[in-house]
Amino acid sequence: MTGFLDSKIFYEERQMITEETKLVRFDWAIKSLLRDKANFDVLEGFLAAFLHEDVQVIEILDSESNQSEFDKKFNRVDILVKDQKQRQIIIEIQNHRETGYLERILWGASKLIVDNLELGQDYRHVSKVISISILYFNFGLEEDYVYYGVNEFKGLHTKKTLVFRQLNQQTRKLEKRYSKEVFPEYYLINVERFQDVIASDLDEWIYLLKHSALRANFKAKNIDTAGKKLALLKMSREQRQHYEDYMMDMAVEHDVLETARTDGLQKGLQKGKTEKAKAIARNMLAKGLDIALIVEMTGLSEEELMAASKSIE
Repeated sequence: MTGFLDSKIFYEERQMITEETKLVRFDWAIKSLLRDKANFDVLEGFLAAFLHEDVQVIEILDSESNQSEFDKKFNRVDILVKDQKQRQIIIEIQNHRETGYLERILWGASKLIVDNLELGQDYRHVSKVISISILYFNFGLEEDYVYYGVNEFKGLHTKKTLVFRQLNQQTRKLEKRYSKEVFPEYYLINVERFQDVIASDLDEWIYLLKHSALRANFKAKNIDTAGKKLALLKMSREQRQHYEDYMMDMAVEHDVLETARTDGLQKGLQKGKTEKAKAIARNMLAKGLDIALIVEMTGLSEEELMAASKSIE
């Protein structure tokens, strides 16, 4: 009897782990559903997994008006949040599909800082920026799937991180301050490298990003809310049509980019073969071999051969 119960418990646990709720893609949700204030709790759970603290989303800062039609396919959403220390933090969530993503996130963070500081305003009011980039392509040689970066000042000789001192205007006492409190922080998520091994709340959210699905045993903050609000089956007919159109656009875009890459590679290979044939032809011409023989051996036309001979002259 005990063995039967153990088997049943194992089966039920296994069933719970494998059961999944299908969701809409997170990038589409960011462009649509998650801009509704009623759904901010999904974003708050997502951001809490990165920052390891409670996050309250105040509003969405719409920066998409500055994007080209092509760039709108790569979702970027700016969120102004307030943390428990009453700091104003702008978090930039991006979904990049281009090679210049490093320059893009640098430009994006810098622009946010400049745009949120009025002319003549004290520099102490510079906004703190956290940039989270969701990337659906391999961007480096290392094997991790989440990378974090922030500017630090370290002694060239001591190798120690510089700790600043700043006067507190209220207490009139000097307090320690770290560069991390001022400079932008960057998170890069390589979704494709995630191996579906769940070891943290962040892993649960990355699983959601990769598979557009949610396991029944996930326990990260507000991820159950994401399962309810982003469920594919709970969409209205109008929402589902918009989503299907978006997915079709994504498929066409992917096909266009892949075709362009393939065509470029083929043209590059053909150009390389032609240049090699011309180099061989020049050597054969220099040795005084018959033109008809050179044409036959290299596959070049007589016009191409004559052009190659002029370069020798």
